[in-house]
Amino acid sequence: MRFKGVAYRAHDPRWSFAPLSGEGAATHGGRFNPKGLPALYLGLSPMTAIKEANQGFAMKIEPLTLCSYDIDCEDIVDLRTCLDPDAGPERLACGWLAIALAGKIPPTWVLARRLMSQGAAGVIAPSFAPGARPDDLNLVLWDWDPIGPHRVSVHDTDGRLPKDQISWTGGET
Repeated sequence: MRFKGVAYRAHDPRWSFAPLSGEGAATHGGRFNPKGLPALYLGLSPMTAIKEANQGFAMKIEPLTLCSYDIDCEDIVDLRTCLDPDAGPERLACGWLAIALAGKIPPTWVLARRLMSQGAAGVIAPSFAPGARPDDLNLVLWDWDPIGPHRVSVHDTDGRLPKDQISWTGGET
């Protein structure tokens, strides 16, 4: 399917100079990507993005930079309606991190690799962040660029986002 619309991401301000990199997900891994595989995790609402960034610590929110993204992306799989047995709710909700730390491969990684091999650029998936409601959805991308067919751009018309870590700190250390 084609997803065309706005999505959101709540960044650690220290890394907001690279809002399209996917390197944080590559460094740490995520529900739909093993370490080493860049991914862009976006919420389909600002509150979903904040829930994802805070992982349930709503009373102690660390500073965040909330960005909106303009998306026009082909080859998206909607896991809410996907008939694939590997996309069932119990498999999607797996404790992926505990499974990975035990040296096993989470079923969501298996699903993601298979979907990528079939040409999928990403998925729409329910949020499993603590406190997530049924209408909290994420768009997770494995293939994106500034032009089509997997176009993603961060909305920053006034150039407010820092250009690098030095510009974030104002040149002071």
